Formats: sequence, C-alpha cells, structure tokens
Amino acid sequence: MASPKPLPAMLAFATWTLLACGASAQSAPTAPDPARVPVLVELFTSEGCSDCPPADRLLEELDTKQPIPNAQAIVLSEHVTYWNHLGWTDPFSLDDIDQRQKEYGEEFKLESVYTPQAVIDGSAQLVGNRGPELAKAVEHAAAAPKQPLTIADARWDNGSVSFSVHAAPQPGSRLVAALAADATGPKITRGENDGRTLHHVAVVRTIREFNANAVDGRSLKLSGGSLAKQAPSSPIRLVVFLVEKKSGHVTAIAEQNLSR
Repeated sequence: MASPKPLPAMLAFATWTLLACGASAQSAPTAPDPARVPVLVELFTSEGCSDCPPADRLLEELDTKQPIPNAQAIVLSEHVTYWNHLGWTDPFSLDDIDQRQKEYGEEFKLESVYTPQAVIDGSAQLVGNRGPELAKAVEHAAAAPKQPLTIADARWDNGSVSFSVHAAPQPGSRLVAALAADATGPKITRGENDGRTLHHVAVVRTIREFNANAVDGRSLKLSGGSLAKQAPSSPIRLVVFLVEKKSGHVTAIAEQNLSR
C-alpha cells in the first residue's frame, strides 16, 4: 500500500470539511484523465436520513473536483427504500439498491446495513460523510491498477441505452451496468429532512448484471428506468464495471456520458 501523500490529504480534509458544514460543489464533472486510475465510489443514501446530505455533498465534490491524486472517481448515488416508512418516500429509491447493499453487508460481514455508506471499488466500506477517511480509501484504491475496459456505440434508443463493452475475458467475474443522472428532488415535507430540497449527483435509476462474456463487443441494452419518463436535463451516465465474484472487487470500469 502506498502511503497517503500529506498535502493532498490535507487539502481533501479542508475542502470536504467545508462541504460538510453546508457548502456545495458548483463545477461540472471533470473529463476523464487517462493518467488517473478509475475508482468506483458507491454511496448508499436516502432523502429520509438526516446524516445523508453531508455525504451527498461529499460525493458531489469528489465527482466535480476530483481532488484525489492519481484517482478518477466514478461515483454512483444509490438510494435505498428502507427509510421510506418513516414519513418521506424517497423518489429515487429502488428495491434493487436495497438488495445490492444487502450483498455488500454480507461481503463485509456487517451486523446491519446503514446510511450513509460509501463502498469503494467493492473492497472497502465506511461511513459516507467522513471526508478524510473517504479520501484515503479512494487514494488507496487508486494504487491498484485496473484492467482496460471501454464502452462503444453507446446511444439512447427509445427509452433504453444500447452499447457494447470491450475488455479482456475475466473468468469468475460479473459484468454490471448502471444508468445514472444528477437530480434535484422535490421539497421534502416529512421525516428527518422536512423542509429541505436536496440535490444528488449520479443517481442510479437502473442497474443490471450481464453475462461476463459480453465484454466481447456484442450489442447490449439497458432499460432507462425512470429516466425514460423524464424530460432530458443533465446527461445520462452509463457506468460499466467488472467485479470478481469471489472477492467482490472491481477490476475494470468505464463511464460514458450520453445525451437524449
């Protein structure tokens, strides 16, 4: 493991502490840098959870500022449903996300799942509103190189996204694809965040597993989920990654923005 670089760690701490106190990121996401190692950062969150907005802002800062040296953070905001019974139904919550987090809970041998939870490259998990710890985890993940993976022929097609994936075959792996988009929810009228209007970055609207052999360039299709019913606004993010079945670690990942 490479030792964290003192200056970047200090900068991340200062920036993310400011965000946790209420600032928000305003810049557009940065373009991918081929010199950086892509790292998947998943945030399990909910509009019904009062501890989640600071984590949402940290995820946005990580996405827009890319403050971690040598890392290209590819972020996904994944909204769970189990807060919905406490007064506010999160409009972005999905049963599939509950199941995904449950699998992570088993992988990490947790007594129970929770929000906000950040999972980095499927190999580490931590409380998602702790900026310095998140910075170190992303930096550590970037020290391990990824296998090449590219997305080709991606296009919005009648409520779905058609695309192909090119990567070296990896026996014992799973191929996962997700569609996400930035979103601002309605004004919250009940629950722990009553009276607030929350913005979220890269909200997952659909996520699906494909046969790992599909990295051979064959044509694939992924339903747009709730995006198919909404007017175009921010770009759609197509995130595709390979995961080792045994360890759960992400070994290859790519992201592409699409317009409708």
